[in-house]
Amino acid sequence: MKLSEIKLQLNKLETISFQLPNGELVPSHFHVTEVGKITKHFIDCGGTVRNETVANFQLWNANDYDHRLHPEKLLNIIELSEKVLGIEDLEIEVEYQADTIGKFGLDFNGKNFLLTSKQTDCLAKDKCGIPVKKQHVNLADLNNESCCTPGGNCC
Repeated sequence: MKLSEIKLQLNKLETISFQLPNGELVPSHFHVTEVGKITKHFIDCGGTVRNETVANFQLWNANDYDHRLHPEKLLNIIELSEKVLGIEDLEIEVEYQADTIGKFGLDFNGKNFLLTSKQTDCLAKDKCGIPVKKQHVNLADLNNESCCTPGGNCC
């Protein structure tokens, strides 16, 4: 989800809720303690220099049960960060404290913002000798009319 998309959704909501990949909701007394721009400048295992930039939200659970973050407040924080930090319409990455800080993608299901699982990956499989995963095809799904009929030239 990009910043423009979350802003659009926040304009329609009365309350904000974030849902973890296991279905649990982040406690309703969470705070968004940071909105930032994170740039990662790195070299992959194949020697290619890369840059990745994301908008970052950090969710935090405080012992403050009397205050709730409302959509208009988060919208104001986002708009201020765009102005002050020069944040473009970037993909959003969310940090949330579990056993350690977890990084999540963000989606929306019409009611809750969904913290989506992120995975590591090799970005240079072709240079590392990692075989491309073969696509599994069910034979029943193949269109056998042209092949295995008389005159189909399959034999």
